[in-house]
Amino acid sequence: MGFKSLVPVAAVAAAFAMAPEAAAVSAPRLLINQDFPDPDVVKTASGYFAFATGTKTTRIALATAAAADGPWRVAGDALGAVPAWAKPDGGFWAPDVTQLADGTFVLYFAAAQTAGGEMCLGAATARKPEGPYTPAGDRPLVCEPGDHGDIDPQTFVDADGSRYLLYKSDGAATGPPSAIWAQKLQADGRTFAGPRTELLRADLTAEKSVVEAPSVVKTGSRYLLFYSADTFESTGYHTCYAAAPTLGGAFVKADGRFLSTELLGGKVDAPGGADVVDGHIFFHGWLGGGRTARGLYSLPITFPGDVPQLG
Repeated sequence: MGFKSLVPVAAVAAAFAMAPEAAAVSAPRLLINQDFPDPDVVKTASGYFAFATGTKTTRIALATAAAADGPWRVAGDALGAVPAWAKPDGGFWAPDVTQLADGTFVLYFAAAQTAGGEMCLGAATARKPEGPYTPAGDRPLVCEPGDHGDIDPQTFVDADGSRYLLYKSDGAATGPPSAIWAQKLQADGRTFAGPRTELLRADLTAEKSVVEAPSVVKTGSRYLLFYSADTFESTGYHTCYAAAPTLGGAFVKADGRFLSTELLGGKVDAPGGADVVDGHIFFHGWLGGGRTARGLYSLPITFPGDVPQLG
């Protein structure tokens, strides 16, 4: 793809080093009060569909609602079969669903590869948003050996119809920290149209070598990249964003956090995995003060002056 920015990095930094507007005017709404982590929400003509990392009884958890605020109903398993390349018991993580121009729905997910066990990205297709989705191909879509695992796929469709796949490379304890990448997709949603581009990397102390769960929003003049940072089991897990004049960057991280346990007044423990859809930011948080289940929450979000603001 070879993204290139026509704006000097110094100029971008001066323009986009803004402080996030993170004061919520109302309490987060708990939409699903059971385990539904790493949510992806899709608005369709027939209602809203949400997908999540698999549970003990599902590969990819599915929920439906007539409106963004619910009520939401957990409705079973979206992934109809285990891909040929994946371990059946290795987990299926952080799904994303997009609809192609021909009407096909594509489900992206991370799963453990049978050979070696590292997490790789796969795709599955269906004619209906709820599935069931049929795995596409006998190989992973993304499985870079030097990444030490690839997870958290998320698609973004630009104003000209160009479609991109974003994802996280895990990094390694003794090597580079995790990073977020983007790569342009062809019309079939499963073939890449060029090389990948690094959008940002975990380079802040507070991130603890982790950036993940990317989600892009295009405003009037900026591309806003929301992402989670810190380790997901920590109360310090939080959501931030970075801004750039083009999808290729250079992305400049905003000062401070956008969603955190503290900023939400302790009402959500470790808010992360954010997805912005239809005037809402959806995210997960730990339920009941433990570390066994993450529920689905939402808050209204607006973008005055191309800056995200809750409430």
